Amino acid sequence: MVQFAYTIKDPAGIHARPAGMLVKLANGFKSSIKAEGNGKKGDLKRIFTVMGMGIKSGMTINVTVEGEDEKAAAEAVEKFLKENL
Repeated sequence: MVQFAYTIKDPAGIHARPAGMLVKLANGFKSSIKAEGNGKKGDLKRIFTVMGMGIKSGMTINVTVEGEDEKAAAEAVEKFLKENL
């Protein structure tokens, strides 16, 4: 299991366009990719879950990746967050 925390820097928080891109990225891996933030938990492979978390700028999300390609998935998701959110 790989875990990391990331604080959202985008002034709009996690909004539709990057959320869709994040879900598409997450679905490219076999591992389970979950996030927790704003008092909610969710699967990063589901767009409604990601949008429903209501993550705003300045909030920190904790990402947990577990599975056969967890290291590569965690690195890819963390890189995506840093570049887009």
